[in-house]
Amino acid sequence: MIFKALTELQLNNQTCALCTIIRAQGSTPRHIGSKMLVYPDGRIIGTIGGGELERRVITEAQVAIEKGNPYILEYKMTDPEQGDPGVCGGSLEIFVDPIKPKPNLVVVGAGHVGRAVAHLAHWLGFYVIVTDDRSELCTSELVPDGDEFFPIPFSEVPENINITPWTYFVLTTRSVDVDVQGLPAVLESPAAYIGIIGSKRRWATTQKKLLETGLTEKDLERIKSPIGLDLNAETPEEIAVSILGEIIFLRQGEANRLSDG
Repeated sequence: MIFKALTELQLNNQTCALCTIIRAQGSTPRHIGSKMLVYPDGRIIGTIGGGELERRVITEAQVAIEKGNPYILEYKMTDPEQGDPGVCGGSLEIFVDPIKPKPNLVVVGAGHVGRAVAHLAHWLGFYVIVTDDRSELCTSELVPDGDEFFPIPFSEVPENINITPWTYFVLTTRSVDVDVQGLPAVLESPAAYIGIIGSKRRWATTQKKLLETGLTEKDLERIKSPIGLDLNAETPEEIAVSILGEIIFLRQGEANRLSDG
C-alpha cells in the first residue's frame, strides 16, 4: 500500500516523507524495515509503532518535507520521565527520507521566449506548466515540452494550479496589463520565484499599476524584473538560458540555506 501511494505521489508530482526503522535493539514497537509514509498535512499510511513515538516522528517528518533534507532519528524506549517516547525497554533509529517532487515551472505566455523556456526547463527536469489566454498558442503541438496546459487568463491561474514552495513563475507575457491581472493572487502564494520579462521601463510601469491595486513596496520585493542573469542574451534560446540560470542559482542558494538551518 505504501509503495502504491508513493507511485501515485510521484505521478501527481507531490511530496511526502518515507520513515523507515533502520535499527532496533531490545524490545521495540516494530521491527527493522517497518515503514510509514507521512504527508505534509500529517496524514499517514503504515505505522512504526503508534503512540508518542509515532507522533514525534510525524512532526519530524513534516519538518523534513519542508526543508527537503533526510536525517536519522534516534530514540530510547525506557523512561518517559527522561523524555523517552515509550517504556518498551529498547532503542531504535528511524531514517526519514523526504520524497521531493519535481520543481514546477509555470510559464505565463507561450510566445517565442515562453516556448524556449519550457523546452529548456523540461530538459533540466522541471515539471512545466504552460498558460496563455491565447488558446491557439497554449497547446502541446506548439509547446511539446509542456506537462500541463491552461489556456485561461492569468488571473485564473492561481485558482487552477497548486502553488507550492517548489513553484517558479516565469512571466513571458505580451503586456503589462496581463501581468497586473494575475500577480496580486500569485504574490499571496508560497511560490519560490516570480520573474517578469521586459525592460526596466516596463517594470516601472508594472510597479505603478500594481501599487494602485493596493499592493505595497514590500509585496513587490518578491518579484524579479528584469528577469534572468545578465548574459547579453538576444535570441529566445539565449534568454531562456539566462532565466533558467538565475532560477538554478537561486534554487541552489535556497537548498544550502535550508540545509544550514
